[in-house]
Amino acid sequence: MSFSTKWQKKDEGPGLVDRLMGTVRPPVPLKSQIEQANRQIKLLITQLDNTVNRIKQRDSTIFKNVVSSLAKHDMQHAAVYANELSEVRKMGKMVTQTQLAMEQISLRLGTINDLGEIASTLAPAVSVIKNMKEGLSMALPEADKEISEISGLLSSVLVDASTTGGFSLNFDAANEDAQKVLEEAAAVAEQRMKDSFPEIPAGVLAQEDREGLTA
Repeated sequence: MSFSTKWQKKDEGPGLVDRLMGTVRPPVPLKSQIEQANRQIKLLITQLDNTVNRIKQRDSTIFKNVVSSLAKHDMQHAAVYANELSEVRKMGKMVTQTQLAMEQISLRLGTINDLGEIASTLAPAVSVIKNMKEGLSMALPEADKEISEISGLLSSVLVDASTTGGFSLNFDAANEDAQKVLEEAAAVAEQRMKDSFPEIPAGVLAQEDREGLTA
């Protein structure tokens, strides 16, 4: 089967003998597989957005505890809350970065219109997902299966396309492109955190550090 046929071939169904035998399942076109992966990515983006909102709510609660402790001149509890807040915000930044990177991947998948774009689009996308998988699994344990399915589906399409299309994959270029996506997402995530969350009083974090050193 030619590469162009694999790209858009419609499911014509098996022949009579195959239907009777029930042994043959026609291959799914590459385009359909990419569209399926993109639908799963969009669902994942929605899950990440919900996670970000939950983190914001938790951040607000802990920040109020910091302020309340400071008002009571209870520096010990203020420092504990501030340290917890710092960890929550690290998670918030990581989830936001992942969400932004996935949005970029989704946009790229949506622009694939011909065979030649597969390698340049899918290879960096697969690299980004694999780089973010561990962090995603920590932030969204319930989505670990979906993440693995997306990664596996895109990897399968990429291998199938490169084999059938007769082109070689430039992994160095793919990794470089993936790194750019991650860096851009990290920069935007950092700015969003600064814009959305009030600053933690520096003196409180310093108090926590001092207590850790003297413990």
